[in-house]
Amino acid sequence: MRLNGEIYDGEDREEGEQKLVVGYALTLKKRKSFLQPNFERLARNKGISFVAIDQNRPLSDQGPFDIILHKDYRQTQPQVIVLDPPDAIQHLYNRQSMLQNVVDLNLSDFHGKVGVPRQMVITEDPLSIPDEVTKAGLKLPLVAKPLVVDGSTKSHELFLVYDQFSLSELEPPLVLQEFVNHGGVLFKIYIVGDAIKVVRRHSLPNVSKCELAKVAGIIPFPRVSSASASADDADLDPGVAELPPQPLLERLAKELRHRLGLRLFNIDMIREHGTRDVFYVIDINYFPGYGKIPDYEDIFTDFLLSCVQSQYKKRPGN
Repeated sequence: MRLNGEIYDGEDREEGEQKLVVGYALTLKKRKSFLQPNFERLARNKGISFVAIDQNRPLSDQGPFDIILHKDYRQTQPQVIVLDPPDAIQHLYNRQSMLQNVVDLNLSDFHGKVGVPRQMVITEDPLSIPDEVTKAGLKLPLVAKPLVVDGSTKSHELFLVYDQFSLSELEPPLVLQEFVNHGGVLFKIYIVGDAIKVVRRHSLPNVSKCELAKVAGIIPFPRVSSASASADDADLDPGVAELPPQPLLERLAKELRHRLGLRLFNIDMIREHGTRDVFYVIDINYFPGYGKIPDYEDIFTDFLLSCVQSQYKKRPGN
């Protein structure tokens, strides 16, 4: 299993004994949020160490590694586990293609309904956007999102458009998505292999017809990924705060793992206000901020160990 080193056999180890080496190629921001002191301490106690990969040197000259953990790393070696395939990750860097896998699912009668808000892609000529929206029959307000998700701050700048005339002020390429009233709560569903962790985040409040008639222009959409935006301890209406059914989440996660070919991602989901079982997926993100979820240290270290143990069991003679 290990590149340029001994094979990890998945057997028990003494506390603190290093058996599993994880090479990582992460941005500085992602490294700080993910490799937190408590996480690295727990990992060491489970026999896992993390080593930074120098992307300016051949991978074969580094290591030895059992697993390569990356956000977008194109160089691979057949001897190690690469999380996840670079080509599969690229699929999530386009907001049009990322949700197509949800559109293709048939979960209409599986403890709830899961869909995607109506949306369209605009690639050029902002002056034509109002007419294009009218032709497509999209209803205001609309959420405007950059088409490409490249990790930059700009790619996460979202806007809520209240009137038809303001649409021409937007900057293509972008995705326009109908805003679905959801009681101001977003469910962030974190996938770590087979594990599923759900947290609530505050989101935009409902937009009434009266408000839509009075408000005009484009309003920045606040980010809801930070821990400070957590709604888990807020005093919320039970009909809004109730988590999506676990069987539905398990089926959705299983299908998307298979279709996307990924093991580390999160799903942003909302419940249509006034319903109990109508949900919409509005975004899918690769290698999200796992450090913001409770108990991520145990979840992720167990996942790393299971990856190597599963690979070991597939070897001839085991």
